[in-house]
Amino acid sequence: MIRRLAPVVLLAAWAALVASCGRQAGGFQMPPVPVEVSDVAQEAVRDRFRALGSVEASEIVNIVTEVNAVVRELPFAEGQAVKAGELLARLDDVEIGAEAKRASALRDQARTNHERISQLYEQKAASSQELDDASAAFKVAEANAQLADARWSKTRILSPLDGVAGRRLVSPGAFLRVGDQITEVADISVVKVAFAAPERLVSLLRSGSAVEITTAAYPEQVFLGRVNVVDPILDPNTRTVQLVAIATNPGRRLRPGMSADVSATLSERPKALTIPDEAVFAQGDQSFVYVVKPDSTVARQAIVVGSRDSAKVEVIEGLSAGDRVVRAGYQKLFDGAKVMPIPAGGMMGGPGAGAAPGAAGAGTGSKAADTKRGK
Repeated sequence: MIRRLAPVVLLAAWAALVASCGRQAGGFQMPPVPVEVSDVAQEAVRDRFRALGSVEASEIVNIVTEVNAVVRELPFAEGQAVKAGELLARLDDVEIGAEAKRASALRDQARTNHERISQLYEQKAASSQELDDASAAFKVAEANAQLADARWSKTRILSPLDGVAGRRLVSPGAFLRVGDQITEVADISVVKVAFAAPERLVSLLRSGSAVEITTAAYPEQVFLGRVNVVDPILDPNTRTVQLVAIATNPGRRLRPGMSADVSATLSERPKALTIPDEAVFAQGDQSFVYVVKPDSTVARQAIVVGSRDSAKVEVIEGLSAGDRVVRAGYQKLFDGAKVMPIPAGGMMGGPGAGAAPGAAGAGTGSKAADTKRGK
């Protein structure tokens, strides 16, 4: 019986002790809770779509021969820049050059004959038929000379554009037939990046949309560009639309054939409100933060979140610019609790010290998008 009464006696003693403390001057007060805080910032927020793309040259030309001939010279350097009109290959032109000279001589002969018949016709010493025949023969000879000169000029193969020459596919002394490839020239001062997007984004991706491009070769460098082509026809198998972006290529670092991570801007809000991601916690379907008041007490505030990433959350409703929220250390807080604000990064354990389980991904209506700091 005595053992059964012991817990009741202890409980009564504890209640008396609490009452006694409450009767003391000023009563018992909890000390302020140290918390890490962060101000609500006003920044540019962009909703983005990410995709894997492929880098292509803005212009690329296969350099081939248009005549049957032997290669005499390849004066270009592989992998080096070439200018439009620069000599890439010289073919043997002995036979073709001789044909061009012969055609030129026949043209001169036909011209002289035409002039002589014209004079005789004016003197009534030649018929109109003879004049017509001489005129036609001169035109044919002139066309043959132009054709021979054109074939002769094709023994000197020039670069059609400014760009970078590829590797040599033939060697001097090789016999080439019409269509045989010698090398290729690519313009990579700017590049194309081809990628695909799901059909649900067709209305948001349009020509002129900004894109940011990164590659495995240069992970720290961001290449800027814009969507140039939106294919009007979707792939019926994948239900995706093909897009092409044009991007600047400083230092010609991007090379055709590279894979690229493309981040395309769907929409942008230049004055959006953002807070650290770890400041948001969820209860059910609602997202909350603790707002620090001027008297260092806190109030739990429901918010509506928009775009978010691993670092920032866009706040659509519930906060104003300049509000201060608890970033870490809010697990033991309640409405009206007194806190000791510490600037971001000042608490032990870093920015994520107070992140509660389930905080990441909290909130309804959040979008898979990146939040970027406005410049």
